[in-house]
Amino acid sequence: MLNFGVPIPFVSHLGFTLHRMAQGESELRYEAAPEHRNSFDVTHGGATMTLLDVAMATAARSETPDHGVVTIEMKTSFMQAARGPLVAKGRLLHRTASMAFTEGSVYDAEGRLCSHATGTFKYVRRAVDPATGQPLKSISSD
Repeated sequence: MLNFGVPIPFVSHLGFTLHRMAQGESELRYEAAPEHRNSFDVTHGGATMTLLDVAMATAARSETPDHGVVTIEMKTSFMQAARGPLVAKGRLLHRTASMAFTEGSVYDAEGRLCSHATGTFKYVRRAVDPATGQPLKSISSD
């Protein structure tokens, strides 16, 4: 298991684990807890979308780990219910100095495609407190 590089409390709460973050690709794993499932007892679409968002963002960051990314837009398609342990794969399709264009897919334990997304992310520099060297929790709006 790998480290995301920065603490992400919501990702920790959901229980995502990072297994690949290199060369424009990422792989995350997740099994929905009962409170992350919908009334049909399958992974809630919001949890699935978060998994896709993080997989795509991690793929975008894989080539510039000193930068963060913020989601600009995301389009998701759900093909079938996401049951059991899930694997999400993210891929960086194209990048510029400030933007990343990505795609991500979620697969169930049998390798069936459950959902797919495309996303656009903006690279942001991580601000660091010069006195402590600790990252500041601010996002540039320009």
